[in-house]
Amino acid sequence: MSGDAYADAPKRLEDDPLLRGRGRFIDDIALPGMLEAAFVRSPHAHAAIAGIDAEAARAVPGVHAILTRDDILPYLETEFLVVGLPSSAYKQQRDRPALAGAETVHVGEPIAVVIADNRYIAEDAAQMVMVDYDILPAASDCRDSLADGAPPVHAGAEDNLLAEFDIGYGDTDSAFAAADHTFSEDFHIHRGGSHSMECRGAVSAYDPATDQLTLWVSSQMPHSTLRVLVDMLGRNENQIRVATPDIGGGFGPKLVVYPEDVVLCIAALKLARPVKWIEDRREHFIATTQERDQSWTVDVAFGDDALIKGIRGVMVHDHGAFTARGINLPQNSAESLPGIYHVPHYRMNVKLALTNKVPVTPVRGAGHPQANFVLERVFDRIARELGLDRNEVRLRNMIGPEEMPFERPLKTRGGLPVTLDSGDYPKCQRTVAERIGWDEFPGRQKAAHADGRYIGIGLANFVKGTGRGPFEAVTVRVGTSGRIHVYTGATAMGQGTKTMLSQVVAEVLGGDIANVTVTTGDTAATALGIGTSNSRSTVTAGTSAHVAAGKVRDKALAVASALLDVPAADLEIAGDEVRPKGGPGQIANIKVTLGEIAHAVSGTPGYSLPAGIDAGMEATEHVILDSPAYASGAVAAEVEVDVETGGVRILNYVIALDSGRIINPMISAGQALGGTAHGIGNSLFERMAYDENAQPLTTNFADYLLITAPEMPRVDVWFEESPSPLNPLGVKGVGENGVVPAPGAVIAAIEDALSPFAVRITQAPISPPEILALIEAARGQG
Repeated sequence: MSGDAYADAPKRLEDDPLLRGRGRFIDDIALPGMLEAAFVRSPHAHAAIAGIDAEAARAVPGVHAILTRDDILPYLETEFLVVGLPSSAYKQQRDRPALAGAETVHVGEPIAVVIADNRYIAEDAAQMVMVDYDILPAASDCRDSLADGAPPVHAGAEDNLLAEFDIGYGDTDSAFAAADHTFSEDFHIHRGGSHSMECRGAVSAYDPATDQLTLWVSSQMPHSTLRVLVDMLGRNENQIRVATPDIGGGFGPKLVVYPEDVVLCIAALKLARPVKWIEDRREHFIATTQERDQSWTVDVAFGDDALIKGIRGVMVHDHGAFTARGINLPQNSAESLPGIYHVPHYRMNVKLALTNKVPVTPVRGAGHPQANFVLERVFDRIARELGLDRNEVRLRNMIGPEEMPFERPLKTRGGLPVTLDSGDYPKCQRTVAERIGWDEFPGRQKAAHADGRYIGIGLANFVKGTGRGPFEAVTVRVGTSGRIHVYTGATAMGQGTKTMLSQVVAEVLGGDIANVTVTTGDTAATALGIGTSNSRSTVTAGTSAHVAAGKVRDKALAVASALLDVPAADLEIAGDEVRPKGGPGQIANIKVTLGEIAHAVSGTPGYSLPAGIDAGMEATEHVILDSPAYASGAVAAEVEVDVETGGVRILNYVIALDSGRIINPMISAGQALGGTAHGIGNSLFERMAYDENAQPLTTNFADYLLITAPEMPRVDVWFEESPSPLNPLGVKGVGENGVVPAPGAVIAAIEDALSPFAVRITQAPISPPEILALIEAARGQG
């Protein structure tokens, strides 16, 4: 199915209020008597804090409070955000404090907060807070930080190894001993940020009349935020509400609970006034979590037939200064390295290195783009060494559709087998190869060379677990108004969640998505929830919504049967009414509305409900889905490289995605395009640079480059649907899929374009100056 085939898809329900200026984002929240906050942040990557002098700042008119660690401690059960996912691999516990105490360990770490009448006053006063720093040596590069004698990221630590583990299966030593060919290669993938259009932000308010603390926050996981606040503030769940307004993008870092969220709540409790904090873009660069920095050394064994015999190696992952999520990113990388291919023997040693940089947590793709880049570059080298076509080498090693489900002898972080549930991997690769003209490309390339132009072509395949469980909560309720209300712990952040859930529920309850309302990300509406990450909402929330809607449908038909004296099996829901099957003309005037059905079970004092029917017209589901549904696909890219400037232009880009059953082709294509833009950015533009002292160098959009419209090629999107057998909808995730294979395909295409110079590229991203340096080095060797 082409991504263009969405003319009949339901339009996004979210768009109308946004286009009309009726969106309500975090900065749109204005409460009576609200104050604003600005944080005092560390300018140093590593320093001891000898003292804080805030007297001059407190004297600024309009300043209501300046809070340091000592000021907030009385409000805390624990001062640390203990949020690391469980693992036996940890060697150190490094949790973030709500505010820094005796030591600061990265630029941007919050040390104090100023609360004032407005942000302008708060910012001015923050500049007047004097912090006495004793600057300490810092660790910047993750590889160097593990070396003997490296400066400790945390004072007093014996080393900077946060965690270490091995992952793999088989006998790699025997595989290498028997192989026809072996090689070793080093790869590096650089870190970047998420850079959603809207930065982070929060508004906290305390109501003493109800003793309730409310935090509105731009978060992907409000229920996680609630749990952290309960643990840290010592308040129970009924005393705290966490709600998300409209969210202007998330892309991973907004799934994290941050110190600012906790401090803002304390400020509201202490001052009995609402307090707002909106992150500015520079803060986003130095205080919001980042990802991607990994260094790999990979050994590969393969045969004369190009079949891989074994892969082994070492991966060093930059963890940043604190644990803000866990070891999940390098675990995802190491677990997913074999990809869609037969890798008979595999072993990877994984080290998590602490550095004096912003903590690392998932950014769109969450460890998978790094592993995919390494694996696809490995196949390109095998093809080069054997003089074979890169397309053919991949097909020879690929898992076939007849082998599904394919269980690999690896375990997920939850201990379940890695089982690829469905997919036709060769078909996706053949689709992109055909549509980009792979077989005809050598002729195009030869003609281009004759004109002095350097064009190249590359491809990459991927597979990614999506819909990580164990569940997402959904309540489906029919009100006495006749409207269908859906409440879920999943969070909408621009990906079309409300449209998706409306479609899923309406398909079961009358077919009218305009009759469905959806409430997301509010702990007052849904007691239990996990949130949005890992391309999970359609799989987990969609499944729970489907099952809950089915139960409501069955109950509605049972009530209607009692009211109409018609067997339930002979009834159907059409729009907002229940009627005999066959349409409105089948039996004239025999119908009942959904509102009337809801009234019948809402309870009237002294009157019985219909026989055998429970009260209320609703159902809540938390369908357990332990195993992820594995989305997959292929990408082919054609580029032109200007060998005089190092500039890269993408001429053609084709992506074929298998995300299972496609509920809304328009939204799915949009997600594929967004992921592709992110992936191209990771290939050519985005670089969160630090110097040797861990000082950030790219803290604005003049230095940190994002892909913009002129650089974005036309993308040919195709969907190959292989429904997942793991959920009743047959769906898989789509939101991250475009980003995962992009660097492998784009970098391969650049290398192919520069084949006359025998240039080899083992990093992502690659910049024009770096391309020129590679060309110059190749010319020098020639």
